[in-house]
Amino acid sequence: MKIAVSGKGGVGKSTIASIIALMKAERGDRVLALDADPDANLASSLGISHREQQRIVTISQQIDLIEERTGAKVGQYGQVFRLNPEVSDIADHYAYKYRGVSLLVLGAVKAGGSGCACPENTFIRALVNDLILFKGDTLIMDMEAGIEHLGRATSQGVDAMLVVVEPGQRSIDCALLVERMSKEIRIKRVLFVANKITGEDDKAFVREALPNREIVAFLPYTDVLKNADRDGVCPYDVQDDETRGGYAEIIKRLET
Repeated sequence: MKIAVSGKGGVGKSTIASIIALMKAERGDRVLALDADPDANLASSLGISHREQQRIVTISQQIDLIEERTGAKVGQYGQVFRLNPEVSDIADHYAYKYRGVSLLVLGAVKAGGSGCACPENTFIRALVNDLILFKGDTLIMDMEAGIEHLGRATSQGVDAMLVVVEPGQRSIDCALLVERMSKEIRIKRVLFVANKITGEDDKAFVREALPNREIVAFLPYTDVLKNADRDGVCPYDVQDDETRGGYAEIIKRLET
């Protein structure tokens, strides 16, 4: 199963991606979690301490590795470099193992223009392509509010785009943009998760804003989850029964 999780910043997509990853790892799946959001929060959401996070290798910062594999110097323009660098060993060598989940953090590429044809972006795109198309593990990708690292070549390997929304118009607008971009590159399924729901009015708002869409779960707003980040607690460990049931339903629907 290869799942991309996207949505507006702050809607809780890193929390949702982390809980799905930990639930699947707990039941014995081989899980690779990919933090593809420049504002990387997946490690914290998984419950990895700040001290331990210092040991995590950020792929985009491995300048020597990128230059070796692409045959070009980072930060220089007008170069010829390999468009298909060797990346098949990256997950094995650089993933951080935690509670049955292997975590890879891409990091931000410091280059002008998000789609630049630079060695860093070429390397990252090749890595994402390899993880989606050639790795047999369950892959959970925590994306930024879009599909920056995905293209038509890789979309055929993505089983679903899981778009996280909260009951607010800006969140809905972002979700609809992600849906449109996903369809443009022919991602097979676009599913929605409504997060931070406080009551029936919130559910009605989301249903009305996303008519004829597959909304797989309504996850409740809880102070316990809100405070988990502040207290350095893994959200997975403080779920109540209602929330855990919601995540079980998400996984069930994704696997259907």
